[in-house]
Parts: sequence; structure tokens; C-alpha cells
Amino acid sequence: MKHSPRLWTVIGCSLLVASLGAGATACGSDDNPLSARPYDAGDQITFNRASAGRAVDPDKPIEVTAKAPGARLTDVTVVDTHGRRLAGELSAKGDRWHSTAPMAAGVHYTVTVGTEDEHGASGRRTLSFDTTPAKKVLQVEFGPDEGTYGVGQPFTAELSEPIKDKAQRALVERGLVVDAPSGVEGAWHWVDDKNLHYRPKDYWPAHTTVSVRSNLEGIRIGDELHGTASKPVKLEIGDRVEVTTDAASHYLTFERNGEVINTIPVTTGKPGFSTRNGVKVVLGKQYFVRMRGDTVGIGGSEYYNLPVYYATRVTWSGEYVHAAPWSVGSHGYANVSHGCTGMSTGNAAWFYENITEGDIVRVINSIGEDMDTFGNGYGDWNMDWKDWREGSALLKGTQEGRSPLDQARLRPTV
Repeated sequence: MKHSPRLWTVIGCSLLVASLGAGATACGSDDNPLSARPYDAGDQITFNRASAGRAVDPDKPIEVTAKAPGARLTDVTVVDTHGRRLAGELSAKGDRWHSTAPMAAGVHYTVTVGTEDEHGASGRRTLSFDTTPAKKVLQVEFGPDEGTYGVGQPFTAELSEPIKDKAQRALVERGLVVDAPSGVEGAWHWVDDKNLHYRPKDYWPAHTTVSVRSNLEGIRIGDELHGTASKPVKLEIGDRVEVTTDAASHYLTFERNGEVINTIPVTTGKPGFSTRNGVKVVLGKQYFVRMRGDTVGIGGSEYYNLPVYYATRVTWSGEYVHAAPWSVGSHGYANVSHGCTGMSTGNAAWFYENITEGDIVRVINSIGEDMDTFGNGYGDWNMDWKDWREGSALLKGTQEGRSPLDQARLRPTV
């Protein structure tokens, strides 16, 4: 008798279902040890850090051992209150697991142990303990304050203790986490032993959110020194505002999101007081400032004491963009200031209303010195990206665009 293709398909599927059903029944049998729920493996293991509720030393390793005949450890996970896993190593025989990294100080740990007895039945045991608090802590204070900033605003991190050792610097840097839009490449740069700055390769993308946080709480940095909790910082990045002041032409160009929206006649620093060349970042704004020459070391015939309005600060040493009605006849024609960028009161009011902290202010074609990278505001953008990466404990000596982990993956095996 001949069967149609459709009939053979039905018969084949029926046999397959029957076969799968038989297999499922066998797997669900109570006789199979893999089908049972894990039993309490407390009698099969020993834990060297059991302390009857007492906190344990975070610098001493922990160890889990299989003690029952024929039993072995299948997996061990140790996680702290922040979700960080403790690194460890399981022996080839499965009879011992031990930690391979220091624990965090002053945190709670949960240990989950999986076992298998001589018959292949799985067991599970959960343990927990606390570690003693740190004797000495490393505090990290992030800047700036939360708020809305321009695309040039760097993050800062000030440490409560100096870190000089290269390995310790790498550990600290790895724990300072910057969350930015996908594809934004950035790096920390050690300004000195206690201060770091973070900036992207290019300016932050406009209209995005960036944040920084520390993952160092409890982490051992050095002898008796552990990280502690730090307040995270979140910034809202506004428009891409770039201001360029040409000291030779005596004009300022104001761009927003790539479009020139204003050109303003200005005056910059005269010979001997020339405005610094380079990229600066707006530090803040003040409607009124009393400017006196003696506060910046200027006296004699050059001394001044002036009420200044609509003042936008770009250096800590006293360089501003502000209203200068006393020199309005020189705006667009000559440089007559003591280093600031002056403009009419009306133009200064407009500038003041349209500029924000973190915006970029660049000066070109001045006969003055260059803007310092650090120490007098944010001159971070004046450093070449390659040199900036060399100031990172993690990226120094690595290829641009790759992390140290990527470098290890790409290294050929011998």
C-alpha cells in the first residue's frame, strides 16, 4: 500500500512526539538525582571564616572545602552588598575553593556554594558574614556640582589621600566610573597625586546626560587604606556653545550648535597684559564684580578699581568676559584691557544671558602666553588627546581606542 507524503509526515511527527514524551518521563523520574531539588549541603562543606556573628578581617582569604566522602564543590560565588563578586579559584578535584583577591572592608558578603555528592545529587548552601570596617579610608569628592553645563565641562575627582604607586593609581582609576552616551571615548588624567580630571576625546555630545560615581567603597587600595562611599554627580549637557575671540581682529564670534548667532566687537589685553591664547571653559557668572588691580598684582599707573557688570569668568586668576563701557571706543579696533575681554554693556548683557558654565571660550591670535592646562581654570582641552591618555594609569602605553583588556586579547600567543 502506498502512503501519501502527508500521511508519512503525520506518522513521523507522532513517533517523534512519542519519543520525546518517553524521554521526558524518564528524565522526570524520582530515581534520577538531577531531577531533585538541591539538598542542604551544610554537612558536606567547611568554611574557614565562620565567626559566630563576628566581623572578619577583609585582608585574610576565605576558603570553602568539601569534607564529606565523595563530595565535591561545583561552584562558589561570593558577592558583597554592592553586587561585586569576589575573585576565587576552584581546585581541579573540586575539593577546595579559595579567594584570590582581598575582600572589601565594612560590607556584608553572601557566599553561595554548590556541591555534588558521590551519587551525582546536587546540594546547595548559603552563608553570610560581615567584614570589619576600614582603619583608614580614601574619600573621593567629585566635581562640579550637579546641574546643566556646556559641552566642555570636565569631571574632577579630588582624593583625600595622595596616591603615588602606579598599581594603586590603576585600582583607583578603575573604580571611578563615568557613564556617558555610547561611543563617547574619554579618559581620566592624573593632575597630581590627589587630583584627576576626566574629559572625552572631543566635547560632550549636546543635549545628553553624563554622570560619575565611585565603585571603591570598601575596596583595599593599600596597607590599611580602603575606599569609602562617595556622592555621585550627574550633569545635563546643554547646547554646544563655542566662543572664539580673535585678538587680532578684535571681534568675538558666538556659535551655538554649529551656527554663528552673533559677532561682537571687543577689546582684549594690551601689550604687557595680553589675554591668554587657547581654549578655556566658563567657570561661572557674576552680575556684579568689583575689580581692583592690587588683587592680581597690578599697581602704580596701571592700577584700577572698577565696578564691572555682566562678568563671565574663564580663569581663576581673574580673566573675564565683561561689560567695559569705559573703553567702548576701542571695541573692534584696539586691545586696551588688562587681560579681560571687554565689550559694550548691551553686548555683555546678551553674552551673559546666552553663556553657561562649561561652555567653550577660545582666544586666538593674541601675543600673550598660552592657557595653562591645569591650575588656572579648565585648560584641559589644550592638551593633545594622545598626551591626555598618557596621564591615565590604565591607558598609558595602550593603543588609542582600546582598553588594556582589549590589548591583552589582541596580543599574539607564543
